[in-house]
Amino acid sequence: MTSPALAFTGVTLRRDGRTTLESIDLEVAPGERVALAGPSGSGKTSLLRLALGLEAPSHGTVWLRGIAASQGGSVIVPPEARGLAMVFQDLALWPHLDVHDNLAFALHRVPRPEREKRISEMLGSVELAGFGARMPSTLSGGERQRVAIARALITRPDLLLLDEAFANLDIALEAELLSMLDRVLDEHRTAALCVTHDPREARRLGGRVVVLEAGRIVQIGSLAELAAEPRTGFVRAFAAG
Repeated sequence: MTSPALAFTGVTLRRDGRTTLESIDLEVAPGERVALAGPSGSGKTSLLRLALGLEAPSHGTVWLRGIAASQGGSVIVPPEARGLAMVFQDLALWPHLDVHDNLAFALHRVPRPEREKRISEMLGSVELAGFGARMPSTLSGGERQRVAIARALITRPDLLLLDEAFANLDIALEAELLSMLDRVLDEHRTAALCVTHDPREARRLGGRVVVLEAGRIVQIGSLAELAAEPRTGFVRAFAAG
């Protein structure tokens, strides 16, 4: 039986006497796409930080491919050894490096011939062939998004994490980028956990939607399932959006 790419079992996170996440049980299967929705402050980004190993759970266990990565206040597997990649809302591209070197930075331990091959293939995958010498400041917003996705996936992670990476895009560009992301994830057989405020994004990802409120999972299902039987007002509004 294949282990989940990522799992949380009984995960609780407390900060400064406040409970940020409580009793989280969630699995992301290899290759699965999961959208993580919820009001501001519900704990979505905190869950990503636990997955990345930037924080340890106060209680419970974070699992990666069946291995305990964090447990009961301790980070066991460091962030750089987790086989995960992240795309942030602000993209966090290196402004002083061209597109090629933004990707190459993530492959500094890979021998040069293999590194160059992977960079060329990845730029082709995100439809940026020939853009290697361009600086981030010369790119459009959509092109910068593609570079950020390429840089994340070039390390061949088991799981891609996205923290509202498509926020503030117009509808047409969002649809174009999500279609591209869907294809590239399929090509590389990569799972994805995507924090979003946008039901259109959740619909295009096509997988389960996990809804967090006040640090707890209140409902999991497809958008259609959430719309048919919403358990909270937020779920009802999100599914209808």
